[in-house]
Order: sequence, then C-alpha cells, then structure tokens
Amino acid sequence: MSSVHRSVLFSALERYGSILLVFAAMAVLSRLLSPAEFGVYAVISAILAVISASYQEIGGANYLIQKIALSAADVRTAFTVTLMFSVAVTMAVVVAGVLIARFYGQESLGTGLAVAAISFVLTPFSATITALYRREMQFGKLAVCNLIANTASMIVAILLAALHYSFMAPVWGGVAGNFVLAALLATARRDIKLFRPSLAGATEVMGFGLYSSGISLINVFYNLAPQIFLARILDFSAVGLYSRALGVTQVFDKLIGQVLGPVMMPAIFQQIGAGGELRLIYLDAIRSLTAVYWPSLAFMAIMAEPIILIWLGSSWLEIVPLVRLICIGYLALFAACLTYPVLVAAGRVHDALLSSLISLPPSLCLVFAASFWGVTWVAASMLVTLPFQAAVAIGFIAKRLGLTWSELFAALWKSALVSLMSSIAALLFAVMISLDEIGMVSGLAAGSACAAGAWLTGMTVTRHPLLEKIANASNGLWDRRLNRLFDRRNTQKFAPPSRGGMFDRSVECRSRKT
Repeated sequence: MSSVHRSVLFSALERYGSILLVFAAMAVLSRLLSPAEFGVYAVISAILAVISASYQEIGGANYLIQKIALSAADVRTAFTVTLMFSVAVTMAVVVAGVLIARFYGQESLGTGLAVAAISFVLTPFSATITALYRREMQFGKLAVCNLIANTASMIVAILLAALHYSFMAPVWGGVAGNFVLAALLATARRDIKLFRPSLAGATEVMGFGLYSSGISLINVFYNLAPQIFLARILDFSAVGLYSRALGVTQVFDKLIGQVLGPVMMPAIFQQIGAGGELRLIYLDAIRSLTAVYWPSLAFMAIMAEPIILIWLGSSWLEIVPLVRLICIGYLALFAACLTYPVLVAAGRVHDALLSSLISLPPSLCLVFAASFWGVTWVAASMLVTLPFQAAVAIGFIAKRLGLTWSELFAALWKSALVSLMSSIAALLFAVMISLDEIGMVSGLAAGSACAAGAWLTGMTVTRHPLLEKIANASNGLWDRRLNRLFDRRNTQKFAPPSRGGMFDRSVECRSRKT
C-alpha cells in the first residue's frame, strides 16, 4: 500500500469521523439555537475567516510543503512570521470589534469577535506542526489529534448551548477545539525548538506567502460574502438559513474535497519527484474525484427534504430549495481542490491568483445584487457563478498542461454515467416519499441503499478506474496486516529462549571479561 494511499485512508478516516461529529453537533445545536442566533455566529465566523485568510498563508502550510530543501531555520522563520501577524491581528480584531458591532446593530457581536480571535494566537502552533506532518505524509497522527480536538469542540459547544449561552456557545467551542489541537500536536511532535523565534530568510517566506494569502483571501471572502451581505441588507435570520443550507451542502462536499485536500499537494510533489507527468496526474485525479463527488451531491439534492427533516427538524424545512440549488451549483467545482496544488507544481502560482481575480469579482457583484432579492436568489446565483469560476480555473490548467477539451471529456464521461444511474435510483424513492407510498426514514434508507447499488453497478459496467484503485488499496492494506501478523508470529516462534536470572547475568559478566 503506497504512502499516498495510506495518507488518503487516514485523511478519510479523520474527515469522515469529523463529519459524523458535525452531523451530531448540527442536529443538537439546530434544536438549541434559533436561526437568528445561528446567524450571528455565522457572521462572526465569516468575518474571522476573511481576516484569517489575509495573513495565515504567509509562512503557512503551503510554503513548508512546497519547499524542496526544508531546514529547521525555515520552519522557525515560518512559525515566527505567522505568530507575529497573528498577535497583531488579534489585537486589531479586539479593538475593531466594537465598530463592527455598531455597523451591524448587534452589540454582543463585539464580544463574540474578541473571544473567537483567541484562536488566532493558537493557530500558528498547530498549523506549523500540521504542515510538517502533511509534508512527511504522516496523516495518522493528524487524524487522531484532529478527531480529539473536534470532539472537544463539539462537547463544549453543546454544553454551553444547553446552558443558554446563545451564539457564544459554538464560539467558545471553536476556541476550546483549537486549544486542544495545539496542545495535542505539540505533545506528539515533542520538538519545542520549532517555536524558537527566527527571522532568517523571512523575505522568502513572505514573498511566497503573499501569493498564497492573496488567493486564499479572495476565495474565502467570496465564499463568505453572502453571509456578510445578508446580515446587513436583510437580517440575521436570513444569514442563519443561508449558512445552514451551505453547511449542509458542504458536509457532503467535505466527503471528497476535504479528504483529498490535505493530501493533494504533498502527493502531487511526491509523484512528480518519482517521475510522474503532471498532465496525467491531473486527469487521473479528476477521473477519480467525479466518480464520488457528483453522485454524492446529486443524492443530496434529490433527497434534501427527508434529510433536512430527519437531521435538523421541521423548523429548518425552509432551506430545502436552497440546498438543492447550492448542490447543483457545486457540481461544477469537481476539480476545485486540484487547482492550486497543480498550478504550484507547474511553477505558476501567480496563475492561481490571476484565475481568482478574473472569476471572483464578477461573481461577487452578482451575489451582491441577488442579496437584495432574498436568500433564495443568492443560492440561485451559484448556478451561474460556480460554473463560470470552474471554467476559468480549468482553462488556466488546460493551457499550462497542454490539455484539450476532448481529453477532459474522455476523463469525465464514465463518472457522468455513473452519477446518472445513481441519481435515477434515488429519484424513484424521493417520488415515493413525496407521494406517501413509503415512510420518510425507511424511504431514505432504501433510497441510499439502491443509489449505492446503482453506483456500484455503474462503476462495474463502465469499468471505472477508481474501482480498481479501491480494490488495490484494500488488498494492499490487508496484505500489509497479514505480513505484520506473520512476521510477529515468526519472531515469537524462532526467538531464542531466555533463561533469566543468574544465566543472563553470567553471560553479561563473561562478555565484560572478554
């Protein structure tokens, strides 16, 4: 089993475990917090995410991963630069929180921003170690630490929400999770020398980081702009509805994108170092991504109503059309997690920034205009903006890698057929649920099983390459376990017997005399 396969496996275990925690937390918090309370929390998260994106890539993970010869001094400098920016930004957020609260007419918003900003000081410690583990493809340790931290965050948020802490409950939960993560990673690494201040080579760190931060900032701001616009133009209830719909959709998006995202860049550089061709790596990656990404989003769009009703409760049924629109728009982003690492590997990191500058400002204008018409129109705007962004990004990659549209079609048609077969199976049960021919829970369970069966049938009929990869990875993992068991038994079987006591000491004495 290759290191890439093991990394993907551990990343999947972590992300899927985290998604289960998110499922549970969303189900509980949706019944403890109102849409307006959740809307205030969403605005706090959006503001801090935009601020974080503006500087945390300066000396962040991507710099440490892509650097070919990485020294201890490079790591210390990257950490120091990030920490300096983090402390400065934390103080600025605390001061500016009062003004932001007045802008939105929500005085308690300032308190929430000040508390949430504590995470900025913790992030450099966890981010530096995370980057090193990703570079070394040690995703097992990351998985354990992240799952424990996410569990702590969920427990704190739910307990405080039950104690009527309102929107501050998930805010404190996030801070608790970041503290636990930083502590666990520092304990696992056991190398406090990484955190010794250093500014040697800071110019190089900041030079690369400016591009990465620019890309991160414009993308994060675009993704979170609807919450910021809606809070000012409409109200916090609209923000809560939109944020919850987006969160539900992104849970299924995380099944793929966030599993492969942390692995993607180090895996690409590893394959290139082994002689792989970037063009073929990209085509193979989108072939595998779409086979799971498209059917998952299509299933969510079709089964949105029973999923929302069972998961979040009847008070959130208003987001069903929003979820469907967002899912359809997200289908275009099948290669989004590949764009940045592929362009960096091609030596064209500035193309990633240029792509965002071309596609996101017009998309942002459309979202802003749609926000005056209501939250449904904001979701509907994604049917235009997301395909446009995907086309621009793929166009840049195709130009740099020498790809043709016919090659892209050849890589995607099997996944499209598999998605269609899976969607038809899910649609049959969705219709039966709407006609009350079958119960909500049983219909969702049966629809899931039939959609999975149709997906497997489609993968087999089309001879999709991903099916062979899954089989090879599973066999590799099984063979590895058998080899370890066999080696352990042989070691125990043929190990020389130990007599202990005086015999061992006499042997030691004789060896000393000799």
